Amino acid sequence: MTRRPTLRCTLAAVAALAAAFGGMAATAPAATARTPGTASTPLTPELEKIRAAEAVKLYGDAAERPLGQRKSALISLGDSEISGEGVGTYEPGTNGPSNWCHRSPDAAIHRTSIPADVTYNVSCSGASTPNIRIGGSKQYADELVQSDNLAVKARNTRIKMVLLVAGANDDLQFGPVMTDCVTRYLTLQGPCEPKYTPGWQARVDGLVPKVEQTVRDLRTVMTGAGYADGDYKLVVMGYPSPIGPDFEDNPNFPGKIPGGCVGHTSDSAWGRNTAVPAFERGMRKAARNSGALYLDNSRLFHGHEVCMEDTWARGLYIDLSKPGMPDENSVRQSFHPNQRGHGAFASCLSQFYASGYGEAGCADPASTGSPVLTKGGWDDAFRPLRGEATGTCLDAYGASSRDGTKVGGWDCAGSRNQEWAYDAGTKALRTGLTHDRCVDVPGGTYRAGAAVVLWNCHGGANQQFARSGSAFRPVAADGLCLTLASAKDAARLQKCDGSASQRFA
Repeated sequence: MTRRPTLRCTLAAVAALAAAFGGMAATAPAATARTPGTASTPLTPELEKIRAAEAVKLYGDAAERPLGQRKSALISLGDSEISGEGVGTYEPGTNGPSNWCHRSPDAAIHRTSIPADVTYNVSCSGASTPNIRIGGSKQYADELVQSDNLAVKARNTRIKMVLLVAGANDDLQFGPVMTDCVTRYLTLQGPCEPKYTPGWQARVDGLVPKVEQTVRDLRTVMTGAGYADGDYKLVVMGYPSPIGPDFEDNPNFPGKIPGGCVGHTSDSAWGRNTAVPAFERGMRKAARNSGALYLDNSRLFHGHEVCMEDTWARGLYIDLSKPGMPDENSVRQSFHPNQRGHGAFASCLSQFYASGYGEAGCADPASTGSPVLTKGGWDDAFRPLRGEATGTCLDAYGASSRDGTKVGGWDCAGSRNQEWAYDAGTKALRTGLTHDRCVDVPGGTYRAGAAVVLWNCHGGANQQFARSGSAFRPVAADGLCLTLASAKDAARLQKCDGSASQRFA
């Protein structure tokens, strides 16, 4: 039986998180590069045997059919973020004791609305790029290298989309970092941010070429299987932040330990505001450099993080249901997308596939539970708003995104709390800190001198502004304008007069 962890049990098991998040190792080369559009190249005898057996299950015989005569398929490769780790229900043979890939029948690849006859999930919890690439290493004895698995599936079906989610278990070592941050909190040590900030960008820089080469290897596999580049879509999907610092705004906040959002609040802010955005920029670079499509999900879980309302991620979780627990495998489901999170991934993938975009971002802009796709990566959407009269920038004071945070002028520093995005569709003005906080007129009190604040985005009238040139007017009171009267004054509503204090560049 699975039991809710006590503090004692949490302290006993948390050190095992490091091994649970780590990569493993080991298989043989897949097909080599060749001219697109011709017949597939031969597989190794071992892989051909596997291919033939799978063909029999699909079609009743072992023949390799022409591309146009095959069943259509989607396939996901990568690590725990996309395998289904954290959902709680797993395919037989992937939930221990000798294989911990934790592939879930509820994983995103099985739940999109993209038309396909077959969906394959060959990703595996703990995978790093050497477990995916041509000539890489197996994680478990009964697993193939993921590129070999792709080579088999690509010859038996007509692959429409190859989804890759990988990189967190390479130089970044995101799991062990999370483990250390949780451990430091539970053992009454200081925050982990000062320890990891100085070398974080170097870690990101180290993983970029590895993800790039992985994409190129997958292209080579597909070419070897007889595909031209235009026959399928190769999508690199980024990672959302599973935890943020705003959980106390949740009216039903259960507490850090019961809710699983265990860690220093400042570390949660660093992860959401610094660590994950740097990771995303690296993943976007890798996708661009290798010619893959890119889906930016860095903001997808904003408002749905661990301990928030309608969470899309599982927090610190200890499974004591198996003999020998706790060990590193009893906690490996922690800080991964839950069933709802995979539903969000599936929605974003479906929208992205249909969009034709080369890059797009996905988020839930009004906490409706329904993700919305936007063309371009999120780095393109947010920028500073500089007051024309003051030369200072609109700032979320204290780099906070809690409900009620004051908004006003401050010296421009290029920081994330001075980045803003205006959404012409919803008429919302969002802070760069989180997609879940919008500029808000408290209580809908439209009067001269009223100061604006940040508040949980809900799409209400008091969060709707019309942009008129470089001025912002409340939709419900278009005679008032957002005003920055002096360099470090609060941003207030004042009667529109066309002055420089009401213009933001």
